[in-house]
Amino acid sequence: MIKAESWRPADGLVLEPNALAAATEMTRSLALTAGPGAGKSEMLAQRADFLLRTGACYYPQRILAISFKVDAAKNLRDRVRKRCGPPLAARFDSYTFHGFAKRIIDRFRPVLVGQNALNSDYTVGDVRYQHSQITFQDMVPLALEILEKSDVARNAVRQTYSHVFLDEFQDCTGAQYQLVRAAFHGTGIQLTAVGDTKQRIMGWAGALEGIFTYFASDFSAQSLNLYQNYRSQPRIRRVQNAMVKVMDPAASVPAAQIAGEDGDVEVLAYPDCQAEAEDIAGKIEAAILVCGVQPSEIAILVSKQPELYTQKIMAELDKRGIPFRNEQQLQDLSAEPAARLIVDLLAVVYGESEPDAYARLMGVLMATDFSDDDTDEGRARWYRLIDDLRKKGHESAASGVTAETLKQTAITFLKVLGVEALMGLSADYESESRLKEVVQQTFERIAELMGTSPDHRKALARFGEDGAVRIMTIHKSKGLEFDTVAIFGVENETFWGKPDDERAAFFVGISRAKCRLWLTHVSRRARPSGKVKYWNEARTLQKEFIGYALGALK
Repeated sequence: MIKAESWRPADGLVLEPNALAAATEMTRSLALTAGPGAGKSEMLAQRADFLLRTGACYYPQRILAISFKVDAAKNLRDRVRKRCGPPLAARFDSYTFHGFAKRIIDRFRPVLVGQNALNSDYTVGDVRYQHSQITFQDMVPLALEILEKSDVARNAVRQTYSHVFLDEFQDCTGAQYQLVRAAFHGTGIQLTAVGDTKQRIMGWAGALEGIFTYFASDFSAQSLNLYQNYRSQPRIRRVQNAMVKVMDPAASVPAAQIAGEDGDVEVLAYPDCQAEAEDIAGKIEAAILVCGVQPSEIAILVSKQPELYTQKIMAELDKRGIPFRNEQQLQDLSAEPAARLIVDLLAVVYGESEPDAYARLMGVLMATDFSDDDTDEGRARWYRLIDDLRKKGHESAASGVTAETLKQTAITFLKVLGVEALMGLSADYESESRLKEVVQQTFERIAELMGTSPDHRKALARFGEDGAVRIMTIHKSKGLEFDTVAIFGVENETFWGKPDDERAAFFVGISRAKCRLWLTHVSRRARPSGKVKYWNEARTLQKEFIGYALGALK
């Protein structure tokens, strides 16, 4: 055990000021916002290290971490073990909301009476059967009922944990928040709720605003923001840091911490949108052919109305034979975790060599296993299942693989995986109807692709259209990252909303880039084809946003 003032971040890491303040907070609960790449998982791991090493989490009390996805929960647990070492990490419990709820049910099941009473050998399935089986959606309400009814259960949870981490808190539902509140409100237990700053693009609207407002009020939480994107190279980080100095000065970092000349930032001025399209298409072509950047690692972002701003760039990309994907015209099915899982499974079973799909598949499967003792056994179990499916797949390939063949193979796999694991893939799958809808749409899309190309390998490869330049709004890019990002139209006529909202949007856009960031503006933007009600052909530079880039490059 060491004194709090003697603690330093594990492995010699340097945390930005707000991250260090959050990691070492000893008296207050925290409402922490952090975007992709800002190191929120690392901050939580360092906070666990601080609490355990300094004795702020007093033995034998434990730290509870609740995530929304099984892979996120496992990743955080593994990260804490790496930072703290196994002995201290043994006092760190990392669950999903439903995993935490189920443990309450299993331990205090006798509290449930009447219609909610459960047998000791109850199961979890698609349909609820009184006393013998509950559904995934039943877990949180039943755990909440136990905590509200039983002083013993409530006190047991409170005596077990001194600190609680709530990851991806913006996705928290009302029922889940009530579970947190029932378990920890009115106690001395410190809670650290972490959300995603990309949601600030909507001015803290919707669920995020409500959840964080309630949390801050109920738990007297201090608000902090993490802005620094550690996945971006130094030149790009300096542009981001220039914005942070305006948005939240205390969260900015000294220039010495982001020194270096790696990364490419360019401010590109053109007389018109045709010149813009030709030059950017040429730069994209060079990035692909000369630098070896995959098309899927390149994004073209527009503040609003991409269908109006990207007509010419799409034509230029088409001339050069560069595949592109207009995200505004496509459903997001390929981005659904359940769809990706199904397609990866089928690619592995029916393909020749699919290392990327195999790695993603095994990552999901191993994330469903939280037992330290049987990790090897669990991995072996999944290996055997996949090998069996591959043998059957190769046998069926002799007589031809159909869409129905692929569907039945996937259904066999999904039944083994189980509904609980599937629902843990995304907070959206809290509604089982949404999960079923995604699975059904996946099968329908595969059948559609098989109809145009009977080669099942090509059909599966086309499902996600992974090898294409992505064209989308800044808002749609939330949570994504790319090697190269071009933001079209950094002009007053494009960023015309409320200054704070537009500033947040622009920050989201530049935070998507890891290696290259291109900011474009034109003097004249021709009226696009089609019915366009309001359109200014004469364009003016958005001086504030371009200024961040120019200032950081001096």
